[in-house]
Amino acid sequence: MHPVKRIEIISDSVEMGKIVEALKKAGATSYTVIHNVESKGIKGTVFDDSSVTMLDNAYVIAFCPPEKAKSVAEAVRPILNKFGGSCWISEVMEIRSVRCIASM
Repeated sequence: MHPVKRIEIISDSVEMGKIVEALKKAGATSYTVIHNVESKGIKGTVFDDSSVTMLDNAYVIAFCPPEKAKSVAEAVRPILNKFGGSCWISEVMEIRSVRCIASM
């Protein structure tokens, strides 16, 4: 086990390409994007049940080494400030068995 930073972002799907690219450039080692999520924040509830997916929200969960967390935050902050969204960074423990990965 070793410590990593978990980055969670909710923003509109239109900006996901920019956000994911910023995460990768800043050192996030892995990520998952989940589209069409419902959220409620200071702007109220956001949910779009139409077939137009570019209007929906998406949730990104990404991970990076602790020393990269500041550069990740600095990379996504301008995008979120310009287009809206929220980001949280927390410390978690990654459990990875190198032996299992190597045997695959």
